[in-house]
Amino acid sequence: MLLMLVEDAKKIGSQQALSQWLSRGQPLPTFGQPLYPEGDPRAASLLAQFRPSDMFAEICSVAEVMTGELPNIDFALAALADAYALPADSPFIIFALGRVVGWIAHSLEQIETGRLIRPRAQYIGPKLKK
Repeated sequence: MLLMLVEDAKKIGSQQALSQWLSRGQPLPTFGQPLYPEGDPRAASLLAQFRPSDMFAEICSVAEVMTGELPNIDFALAALADAYALPADSPFIIFALGRVVGWIAHSLEQIETGRLIRPRAQYIGPKLKK
């Protein structure tokens, strides 16, 4: 969806493209992150490591003014792929790779400590056999 927005912004300008998108009553793709109401630190960290293209930088600043939302990791990965002319599926692959590395790290830590890492729910099903 972000790439559709970028293409529209190239044709009619960022402000107009964002206005049209928001007029449909849809949230802006790749902006805001419920887990990070003050801004996605992953996006901020990644965006600080390279210079996004002028179009991505403009969309980012216009979106923040219009919605008050900051870019999330999906925006940062798309901007990275654009800046370095990576294949179109690169943002998804990079995100998935990071997720897998995190899962492996959690698994290793759980094996080492013998306990679950940050469980967010309480299991209430049948007792599991060991």
